[in-house]
Amino acid sequence: MKNIGYYNGEIGAIDELKIPMIDRAVYFGDGIYDVVHAVNKKIFAIDEHIDRFYKSCELLNIPFNMDKSELKAIIGDMVKKEDSKSQLIYWQISRGSALRNHAFPENIKPNLLIMVRDCPLKDMKNIRYSLILVEDTRFFHCNIKTLNLIPSVMASEKAAKAGCQEAVFHRGDYVTECAHSNIAILKDGVFKTAPLNNLILPGVTRAHLIELCNNLGISVFEEAFTVGELMNSDEVIVCSSGALCMGVDKIDGKPVGGKDTKLLKKLQDAYEEKFVSVCGSMF
Repeated sequence: MKNIGYYNGEIGAIDELKIPMIDRAVYFGDGIYDVVHAVNKKIFAIDEHIDRFYKSCELLNIPFNMDKSELKAIIGDMVKKEDSKSQLIYWQISRGSALRNHAFPENIKPNLLIMVRDCPLKDMKNIRYSLILVEDTRFFHCNIKTLNLIPSVMASEKAAKAGCQEAVFHRGDYVTECAHSNIAILKDGVFKTAPLNNLILPGVTRAHLIELCNNLGISVFEEAFTVGELMNSDEVIVCSSGALCMGVDKIDGKPVGGKDTKLLKKLQDAYEEKFVSVCGSMF
């Protein structure tokens, strides 16, 4: 079966499954989510994503008591049931179903939703992104992978209308992250990315790139950088589970990057090797 879903144990076609109107995800966005990719039925970095998922549950006080190994097994079973070679796996937990009331209801059980669909990885070696800059007006809990994504949705729509693939958020003069990715720069052989705090998501791919840099002897600075540094960097890197290590050639229509393609390719080659070691191939 192509493109299948799961809701509290019920499995079926994504467009046929239903959720109750009183699921708190519907009217409050009261829940969290995560996303991974699988190729050849092999899920890449599943343990890191599950760990982050449970951390987000903890930060939002969602009492999701399923054991990590059980959730991993359910997701793995869904991947086996879906027929695509390259899959995107999305799962979320809402606080549960209850009549609308802002305060947390007592004694309700969280609702688990999983979707698996056909989705090829982006070709990081043969594509470069175009970006736009957007003032970051999100709240101060960006480290939680919450369902409340309206600012990111609006920024992504603005980017799409501009013919771009991503939007770069900045708070004043300082870059934070993208609408649905982390961002880093290369300058004078150094990999620089914003520090982990409540203003950015602790991206799994971001962590992988830092690990690869350390293995390759590339210096890493986890510190804030400005829009000016972004525009004048040797390379701009957008990183996410789908894009992996994507180079950038334009921001707000102005050329960027392209000054250290050798180092960028070195990182991309290392990431491809890491991915293939788990999944067997990328496409």
